[in-house]
Amino acid sequence: MYQQMIFVNLAVNDVDASKKFFTELGYTINPQFSDENCASVVISDTIVAMLLNKQRYADFTKKEIADSTKTSEVLICLSAESREKVDELVDKAIASGGSASGETQDYGQMYGRAFDDPDGHTWEVLWMDPAAVQG
Repeated sequence: MYQQMIFVNLAVNDVDASKKFFTELGYTINPQFSDENCASVVISDTIVAMLLNKQRYADFTKKEIADSTKTSEVLICLSAESREKVDELVDKAIASGGSASGETQDYGQMYGRAFDDPDGHTWEVLWMDPAAVQG
């Protein structure tokens, strides 16, 4: 059965620093689609973050590239299997050079936190109680 994938393309200042950050979070780099200009970060079987230096990113758009430390270009939200996994990933991101973003959101059946990666992209991590999702 076909599973649709998502490839999130993000402009970064330093590909090597970005690779280091995301591997410290536990993700892998797919060398087949990585070089000195980009890193293919495998988040899951269906989610890949393509981290491109700004020169390479500019090959794909005619628009001005946002300074993600000053403007929000996208909010990326990853699911987590538990509240503890939310905290684990966000705490790991902060320890690896990211920064906390916003306040913890705790609504009982939904729990989330967010971090900014070293380039300022905001990554939310969210757990939702499966019983609440099923209705």
